[in-house]
Amino acid sequence: MIDPAAAPRVSFDTCPERYEHWRMSVAGAIATLALNVNEDKGLKPGYKLKLNSYDLGVDIELYDALNRIRFEHPEVRCVVLTSARERMFCSGANIYMLGQSSHGWKVNFCKFTNETRNGMEDSSRNGGPKFLAAVNGTCAGGGYEIALACDEILMIDDRSSTVSLPEVPLLGVLPGTGGLTRITDKRKVRRDLADFFCTTTEGVRADRAKSWGLVDHSAKPQAFAQAVREHAERLAAASEQPRQQTKGITLTPLERAIDSSGYHYEYVDAVIDRAARSATLTVSGPKHAEPDAIEGILTAGVAWWPLRMARELDNAILMLRTNELEIGTWQLKTRGDIDSVLAMDAVLGMHRGHWLVRETLGLLRRTLARLDVSSRTLFAIIDTGSCFAGTLAELALAADRGYMLQLPDDPENAPRMVLSELNFGVYPMVNQLTRLATRFCGREEPVEAARQAIGKKLDAHDAAELGLVTFTPDDLDWDEEVRIALEERASLSPDALTGMEASLRFTGAETMETRIFARLSAWQNWIFNRPNAAGEQGALKVFGTGSKAKFNWERI
Repeated sequence: MIDPAAAPRVSFDTCPERYEHWRMSVAGAIATLALNVNEDKGLKPGYKLKLNSYDLGVDIELYDALNRIRFEHPEVRCVVLTSARERMFCSGANIYMLGQSSHGWKVNFCKFTNETRNGMEDSSRNGGPKFLAAVNGTCAGGGYEIALACDEILMIDDRSSTVSLPEVPLLGVLPGTGGLTRITDKRKVRRDLADFFCTTTEGVRADRAKSWGLVDHSAKPQAFAQAVREHAERLAAASEQPRQQTKGITLTPLERAIDSSGYHYEYVDAVIDRAARSATLTVSGPKHAEPDAIEGILTAGVAWWPLRMARELDNAILMLRTNELEIGTWQLKTRGDIDSVLAMDAVLGMHRGHWLVRETLGLLRRTLARLDVSSRTLFAIIDTGSCFAGTLAELALAADRGYMLQLPDDPENAPRMVLSELNFGVYPMVNQLTRLATRFCGREEPVEAARQAIGKKLDAHDAAELGLVTFTPDDLDWDEEVRIALEERASLSPDALTGMEASLRFTGAETMETRIFARLSAWQNWIFNRPNAAGEQGALKVFGTGSKAKFNWERI
């Protein structure tokens, strides 16, 4: 039996000098990310990344490049995504990689790619760079999903290039979850046209794609480069990024130690208990005085607590989620001084119009959203030494349950929870609601009661009265009650828990993003497991072999 602690780990660490698949260039307000996949550099052995197809390694580079544009090139107001190859934009996720991957790998791969694309839309929506897809060749499946994540799509009209979502006819799986949802929810493509589009392997060329709303613009080959420049400049004008040349900050490599017990950073510590199938994820507040003026924040750069903590937490979530599949319960803890965290929240609120603060808030927002859609049980443990305040209180609000310690005989040392202004709109979930609004299923009264408590140091009784925590054992019962809760949770079906948690975490009306992740948790999980897709004669297995898939024709 392989020791999970000794198994090879996927790393999300990279930098432009190590990119194998993307070329990044910056010219003033316009950055260009050109896809040029090295087919011999797949993340795992056993397949070639032909036809500009991608695997997780390609998407890791894209995620890194987007963050570097956000922080290292604040002058960029529009990002152009295109291909470095003629007549081939991207053929989507590599089918041979999917065919040989485990079920868990496929679903986690799909989740990460969608989070990266959601992040592009999040940046655009919140004042960051706009995105233009310059589709200069055939664009299929996940390749078209990359384009769909952009604000606008410009397609070359060369009478041969097409866009398509061919997963149903070719592979027997759902069209990319994000692709199917974006053509209806984002691009408002008519249902009957979408039905035809998703069941044809040939795809559609530029003229039909434009008339159906699958792309925004088209241009002949000789006019394509000029059209890219014009549309990129127009989109750049709508961004809130700095209009003048602005020096960014370098995203230096994370300082992280990995050992058999977990993943350890300066402000984030993920300690794994393999026997209990749980991890304790502890986030620390500032450890020393942090700057409160922009000049000092720029000088601190990546060492500035909110940015460093966000990068570390994001990486810890990804490392746990990708490499520790049997660690099904995450205990969320905090350590530090509440007043220091609240002071940091005040600085974030005061300077939120500055590009660096805006991008830091964006990274925090997307990291917390990554936590929300992770298929892990989240229990907040609010004990002595905790600092669940303001931004860090979002961790408790993200939890499936919250346990807060009462110390009736020692109230001075009892833990406190504090809300700040940032808890009321700065960190929306993917349903575009705050975690407080989601917690109370859209009821305004408890949210308003919580707002009235901003700045108050709430003990367990006060937090329970406001509905911010679930249970408040005293010190006599604390250890036993928490232990029993964790053991009971670990005894339940992981599949059932994933479905339950995904359903309960997003109350109220659905958004495009919640529909995407619900489908990843339910439809795609189910379809990827079915013999019609993943069996020995399933479409994923026989693709490219010359054999025809054999389907079970029952409708279920």
